Amino acid sequence: MVDIIEYTPTRDEYAYTFGGVAPVMRIRPGTALRLWSEDAFNFALRSTSDLSSEKVDLRFVNPQTGPFYVEGAEPGDTLAIHIVDLEPARDFGASAAIPFFGGLTSTGATAMLQEALPDTTWIYHLDRARNTVTFDGRFGDFSVDLPVEPMLGTVGVAPAAGEVRTSLVPERFGGNMDSPEVKAGATIYLGVNVEGALFSLGDGHYRQGEGEACGTAVEGAMNSTVIVDLIKGQAPAWPRFESDTHWMAVGSTRPLEDSWRVGNVEMVMWLQDLFGLHAMDAYQLLSQTSIVPIANVVDANYSVVVKVPKALLPAASAYDGIHADLRARAAGLI
Repeated sequence: MVDIIEYTPTRDEYAYTFGGVAPVMRIRPGTALRLWSEDAFNFALRSTSDLSSEKVDLRFVNPQTGPFYVEGAEPGDTLAIHIVDLEPARDFGASAAIPFFGGLTSTGATAMLQEALPDTTWIYHLDRARNTVTFDGRFGDFSVDLPVEPMLGTVGVAPAAGEVRTSLVPERFGGNMDSPEVKAGATIYLGVNVEGALFSLGDGHYRQGEGEACGTAVEGAMNSTVIVDLIKGQAPAWPRFESDTHWMAVGSTRPLEDSWRVGNVEMVMWLQDLFGLHAMDAYQLLSQTSIVPIANVVDANYSVVVKVPKALLPAASAYDGIHADLRARAAGLI
């Protein structure tokens, strides 16, 4: 029997960092959580007349639900977060072109002599019956319905060495990876850095393209059902994902090519563990099988996901088959 805890934070209970925040509650490994999370803009953008330069306070973006203290979790362990279900919690989502933020504009880190792109907000209305969100052009007469593909932009644990990192940052602890792979059916593996792990999530996206080019997805409040379990030891150096179809590893740093390298190195090591391969054989096998989507090129660190299709390789089991076990437990919760 899976314990189920429902939790909706009040505004004063949001966390805006990974690390440095007291836990909102203690949970046992194997607990299922039904959580509500606010959108990345902290509900500041509600219409196309709301502009991010006027409404969005960057000190209070990506509000996190949590953190949760996982009993028995110690540094060196692995936290397994299985995403059971993601459901939009509002009937609209917002996206924005924020001045001097995004992949195709100059930024504070990539400074150029140019004016900011127009501060613009788009509102996407949700049709639950058709499971779509509608894009309406702001600078012309164009409209198209897009499938809802819910994902979480942020999922992470407290960093190592007592660090406190803003919820805008992805790194070894997870964080703001903005990967569309963080969706229902996926298991996220994160190395534990502090007692209790201090896990949190947020930044719901109703859909997002790979790379999150303008810097924002269709941002919306989310109802998330997850199962949180604990694997003693075996902590990965960087986040790993597992789905029914792929093994995945994530690198989050700058420049972009170093994120690519981190993800590939982590995937080489995982292939070694899964199949008992020599590092050079794993390197060669990865070279012929990998798919490498860019998760984001806009955050404080860039994130790259390195994927290997399970169908191309012999059957293997990671972490004693916990993904399949979590999938079975999840079936009784939906």
